[in-house]
This record gives sequence, structure tokens and C-alpha cells, in this order.
Amino acid sequence: MSIEHHDLVHELPEFREEIHQLKMSDAHFSKLFDEYHVVTKQVEKMEAEIEPVATKVEEELKVKRLHLKDQLYAMLRAAK
Repeated sequence: MSIEHHDLVHELPEFREEIHQLKMSDAHFSKLFDEYHVVTKQVEKMEAEIEPVATKVEEELKVKRLHLKDQLYAMLRAAK
């Protein structure tokens, strides 16, 4: 089974430059960015069945990832 990667640059390629700039200049963005990628790696491991867990746990992490992405996206739009 092929796992789709959800790193932020692949999810929002039109914001590549803004992502880089905010990672360097905004500590809050950088913290959310790092948290987003930690959660994404956890979800990808669950999807690949490297770390088997209950479906509920996986779904909760996916919701958390979505909330983080929404926050990051709002910050990126404001920076553009």
C-alpha cells in the first residue's frame, strides 16, 4: 500500500517561500510546523501499519493534524 505524504510543502506548494520565511522568523509558526510534522509522521506510520493502533486513535491524530494545518494555512495566508 502506497502511503500519501502530507508534509506541509507538498500540501501547500504555493506557499513554499512563505513557509521558509515563517519558519525562520516566527517562533509560533515554527512550533506549529514542527508539531504538524511529528503528528504527520505518526499518522503515516499508523497508515503503513508500522505502529498498529485503534482506529479511534488514528482518527484523533488525523483531526489534530487537520487543526494544525488550518492554523498554519491561516498564518501563511496572512503572510502573503
